[in-house]
Amino acid sequence: MTFVVTEACIRCKYTDCVSVCPVDCFHEGPNFLVIDPDVCIDCAVCVPECPVGAIVADTDVPTGQERFVEMNARYAAQWPVISQAREPLPDAEQWATVSGKLDHLSEPA
Repeated sequence: MTFVVTEACIRCKYTDCVSVCPVDCFHEGPNFLVIDPDVCIDCAVCVPECPVGAIVADTDVPTGQERFVEMNARYAAQWPVISQAREPLPDAEQWATVSGKLDHLSEPA
């Protein structure tokens, strides 16, 4: 088992989870974080730190968000590691309760 960042993170990018991760498994994209499944040690300390509930076990991914398991692995191989907490995106609070945000995922050029 590993943990997965799901759709709730898109356009929020809270990094509270990053500051508690003992193995630096988070990677940062323009408006989304992902977890590297090969680095994650399944400790779950990040789960309660996410203010929008975006982090779940790969066996508990919400229905309709199964693609995030593959997306976390793919983007972790492309995006840089983030090892320190940063400020969330400026409009994170406005996006925190929005669902259906996949179309708003920004990918680097």
